[in-house]
Amino acid sequence: MKRKSLVVLAVLLFPAFLLAQDCVECHKKITPKIVADWQLSKHSENDVDCSVCHGEDHKSAGDVDKVQIPTPETCAECHEDQVAQFKKGKHAMAWAAMKAMPTIHWQPMALREGMKGCGGCHKIGLKSEDEIKQLKKEGAGFGVASCDACHTRHLFSKKEAQQPQACQTCHMGFDHPQWEMYSASKHGVRFLLKQNGVLPESAAAPTCQTCHMQEGNHEVRTAWGFLAVRLPLPEDEQWKQDQVTILQALGVLDPKGQPTARLDVVKAADVARLDQESWQKERDKMISACSQCHSENFARAELKKGDDMIRAADRLMAEAIRIVAKLYEDGVLKKPENYAHPFPDLLTFHDAPTVIEQKLFVMYLKHRMRTFQGTFHMNPDYALWYGWSEMQRDLTEIKELAASLRKEHAKK
Repeated sequence: MKRKSLVVLAVLLFPAFLLAQDCVECHKKITPKIVADWQLSKHSENDVDCSVCHGEDHKSAGDVDKVQIPTPETCAECHEDQVAQFKKGKHAMAWAAMKAMPTIHWQPMALREGMKGCGGCHKIGLKSEDEIKQLKKEGAGFGVASCDACHTRHLFSKKEAQQPQACQTCHMGFDHPQWEMYSASKHGVRFLLKQNGVLPESAAAPTCQTCHMQEGNHEVRTAWGFLAVRLPLPEDEQWKQDQVTILQALGVLDPKGQPTARLDVVKAADVARLDQESWQKERDKMISACSQCHSENFARAELKKGDDMIRAADRLMAEAIRIVAKLYEDGVLKKPENYAHPFPDLLTFHDAPTVIEQKLFVMYLKHRMRTFQGTFHMNPDYALWYGWSEMQRDLTEIKELAASLRKEHAKK
């Protein structure tokens, strides 16, 4: 009876085996490196062939449109826990966060849906079925699996995704320079020395994953979130007022300090911690990670320095925002029609119409980011020279530009 069952199973599997062989033989000629990567993968070792991810309908060059493009649900068939964790984290919201930018549609399609600019990194985020259909219709229907942003297809290497360089493509540059900060920090230098074989494999050297993906958990998030604003507001009265000003410039509070509809977008994109419990949960996780190498007192003190740098940066940022808001109020600067309130809108400043507004945008999304991210990533150079010092320079230039604009306005 057992032998008969094995024979039946073999008969059932034989067509799939032949199909897999057909895929391999054909693609060895057309895309040989894809086949080579798959043959090196754990998928190949475990008989996870092409049809498992791409379906069985595509059999020739004439029916390429029948190829199924994997999504996170495809990966979840085998990696259920990891996909469930991923869906709870900030990476899952990356596509929604990009689309939520008020003027994102003004950018060329190639930069967004074509994934050559913002979309090239934000594609890691989850997409609806309708969005995937639209992407495919526009010729950009690849790279919607999310997981392959770190586990590069078709090798899908766990070891590759565990290296800090796996984060480098997206987390470097204008407002995401975490790679530069980390790699030049003592943490990053020690790990690169481990990779080079200078330090032994057992030497302590944290990676991005050590802090942000503890025990392999794919739910990635931080206490302060991407925008370094949070609720409840600080008890320190000055800092509280400064954070309110920043929230108003982000459009989540109106000029009277009341929540706007955009607050719901911020909630959905998960770019800020909106209650003490969620903030404290992420802070405690970070202290746990730091405590593997440092005393808890040291870890708490270093993280508090990051909080203090946010407060100091917010002081400069709020002053700059109020200067521009006052220009709107006094009629010196024309408020763009797409701004909901007589307040600068930091989320639309990719397309700000004047130099002073562009300067405010860069101050917020570039130099303020570097100030606090450089501090948290233990990089003094970024915290000071590329962050804090640039914010001070920005504020000085904004003051001079405002004075010049008022002078011109008075003449008219």
